[in-house]
Amino acid sequence: MLGLPKGEVFLVPWTEDWSKEFLSEKERIQNKISRFIEDIHHIGSTAVKGLSAKPIIDIAIEIKDFNDGKHCVIPLESLGYSYKGINILPDRHYFSKGEPRTHQIHMYQTGSNFLVEQLKFRDYLRSNGDARMEYQELKIQLLKANKHNKHKYADEKTNFVNAVLAKI
Repeated sequence: MLGLPKGEVFLVPWTEDWSKEFLSEKERIQNKISRFIEDIHHIGSTAVKGLSAKPIIDIAIEIKDFNDGKHCVIPLESLGYSYKGINILPDRHYFSKGEPRTHQIHMYQTGSNFLVEQLKFRDYLRSNGDARMEYQELKIQLLKANKHNKHKYADEKTNFVNAVLAKI
């Protein structure tokens, strides 16, 4: 299942379909903007086997030069993405796809601290079952408390993420 309607927050169990969807979308993106891309990563909870997640595929695209992001807008719009600009989330071009939203692109310049931290956190959860389960339990608690407030839900995960990043 993919898609999260506006204003809602819910989790679904991890599925191999998310990995397949990422790979398929990665290929479509590469076919449109490959000349700007250094790498494409599957990030967020859908990228961590066994972790329940909001059913949105988060994609991190590394580009050589941050300003190249503006050259990617029209090609990505042809794939159904909507460009949200550079002021929604720090240090990135942000795109979303679908209504309900099924995919998000976070486009970073190679070396971005935000990208490095995303990849470190993802990889830590992939290799540490205890941390993965602790994070899942936290997400379930926060979901119960913030079912209709996605921003509060996301913000309240920050302490856990920062604690993990501080020790790796």
